[in-house]
Amino acid sequence: METLEYRIAAGLLNIKAVKLSPETPFTWASGWRSPIYCDNRKGLSYPQLRNEIVEGMITKIKEKFDKVDLIAGVATGAIAYGVLVAEKLGLPFVYVRPKPKDHGMGNQIEGYLPDNANVVVIEDLISTGMSSLGAVDALTKAGAHVLGMVAIFSYNFPQSRRSFEYANVELHTLSDYDTLIDVALATKYIEEKDVEMLREWRYSPETWGK
Repeated sequence: METLEYRIAAGLLNIKAVKLSPETPFTWASGWRSPIYCDNRKGLSYPQLRNEIVEGMITKIKEKFDKVDLIAGVATGAIAYGVLVAEKLGLPFVYVRPKPKDHGMGNQIEGYLPDNANVVVIEDLISTGMSSLGAVDALTKAGAHVLGMVAIFSYNFPQSRRSFEYANVELHTLSDYDTLIDVALATKYIEEKDVEMLREWRYSPETWGK
């Protein structure tokens, strides 16, 4: 029987949300160069995959966390997924900007966040983990109790795993990089010759391609 991890990875590959470009690498905001790019936001346009992602997140939340008061989405990629999860759970929702607005009310957290609310954070993708943990920090400073985070996909970098462990933030993902590579190879989305390069990049992304 196919696991949820396999189905989500296969779904992302099927809608071509994953792009492979080792010759002309993508450049991330961190400055890292990457031969692969995963755009989970594209899943919003495909109802079957979108529903599987939302239901998968709800299952993780119910299995892993108790007494959830509120769902928070990380702007911008996780806002829509977070709203859908909150709606199905019948819970309030807020979203967290990367930084406070420089006009208007100057909010970083949009929506009503009660004091001491038990919050689960929804994220679309974990790369370095810095922006995701930044959202956790903003919620904590605003008085929330962050129970943990549920994300669609993680590149599963050693650096990001250490960052979540150091921050004491419980992270659960629907799929991950290793599963994606296995499924991509099995479905001939990539070739055997690509696998070594993709795994090498994952273990030293900060120096790859330089």
